[in-house]
Amino acid sequence: MPFRIVDAKELAPNNKMIKVTAPLIAKKGHAGQFAILKIDEKGERIPLTLADWNKEEGTVTFIFQEVGKTSRQLGTLKTGDVLMDCIGPLGIPTHVEEAGTVVCVGGGLGIAPLYPIARAFHWAGNKVITIIGARNKDLLFYEEELSSVSSEFIVCTDDGSKGVKGFVVTALNQLMEQGEKIDRAFAIGPPIMMKVVSEATRAKAIPTMVSLNPIMVDGTGMCGACRVSVGGETKFACIDGPDFDAHKVDFDLLMSRLRMYDDMEKKAMERYREEQLSAS
Repeated sequence: MPFRIVDAKELAPNNKMIKVTAPLIAKKGHAGQFAILKIDEKGERIPLTLADWNKEEGTVTFIFQEVGKTSRQLGTLKTGDVLMDCIGPLGIPTHVEEAGTVVCVGGGLGIAPLYPIARAFHWAGNKVITIIGARNKDLLFYEEELSSVSSEFIVCTDDGSKGVKGFVVTALNQLMEQGEKIDRAFAIGPPIMMKVVSEATRAKAIPTMVSLNPIMVDGTGMCGACRVSVGGETKFACIDGPDFDAHKVDFDLLMSRLRMYDDMEKKAMERYREEQLSAS
């Protein structure tokens, strides 16, 4: 069966959603897992976390941001188009248990994969407090979905255009200052956001997990591109994660490695733009 796109739309500026026919992934997928997509034979392999799935429909939903050549190309695909590959589910599912009060924090594009994680904690009987943030209200999405699985739902925007003015850690700190007893925390988003959240919860000794997004190629532990340092040990995000203990992650190394191919990515984007202009 081809990996056909059955729905494609823009959720926010540069943030796109595609729903893909992938019945085996839909049948086996769990919160926190991801898949490797490839647009065509010459395309790059890109990892995307499962934002949702439907076993009955046999579909999987991915949300991505158009930042480089491949993600922009993926954003041009429409309903009815077909992906060459969609391999998964990969990675270890998020460990979910009844823990009490769980705060789920999502920033930017991290809002998308946070939804199935918050939903899983909700279904497990926890009190889920969800905090999401973006630069402004136009970049927010999945608000209704996350609110539906949360006992308390908090929105933050950098510019104050909606909800709490400030970063997600602003709302998190307010919760802790108000005396909210938090038993677990989970954060997913830009590395700097996860680092700041982890430092805030470390001060209160709140067990915290993060989902890491290092550079990844094969997704099976063979290439080693996704290596991260956790507690002084080298781990592969694709097979040991992507979830890790936030208080043991070397975020500075993670951010440094994410910048390794900036120049190559810029050149690839320039070539892609030239090709698009020539084709038009």
